[in-house]
Amino acid sequence: MTSKAKLVDGFWIAIDDGRTHSTCVDIQPDLGTDRGPSALELAVMSFAGCVATIFVLMAKKTRVKINDLEVNVRAEKSEKLKTIAKTNYEVIVRSSENEDRLKRVFDLTRVNCPVGILFEKAGVEISFKLRILK
Repeated sequence: MTSKAKLVDGFWIAIDDGRTHSTCVDIQPDLGTDRGPSALELAVMSFAGCVATIFVLMAKKTRVKINDLEVNVRAEKSEKLKTIAKTNYEVIVRSSENEDRLKRVFDLTRVNCPVGILFEKAGVEISFKLRILK
């Protein structure tokens, strides 16, 4: 994997994945132009995207059908640590599958999410919840 960051203007920075995808980061309007999320906000967004991706992947691997999925992440930044100290995420899944099967997919997601693993290794306190809708 590779990535390149290129200054566009002020704190507005274009980032690519070394393939064909790109996004921009910026900082709040008091210093930046607010043309994109901050890099730290992008890390939280990456966590939400990773949980969603791995949940879908684990559902496919275990042949669990899901109809809809949403992942909401709330992160708390510690001024003392100057980074994310805590995250709380909720996976909301709509499925007619058995609750135990969905919980198994959720458990597999938690131990296989690469961004979650990075957060854990960085000492971020992570709490989580699964909500099943029929």
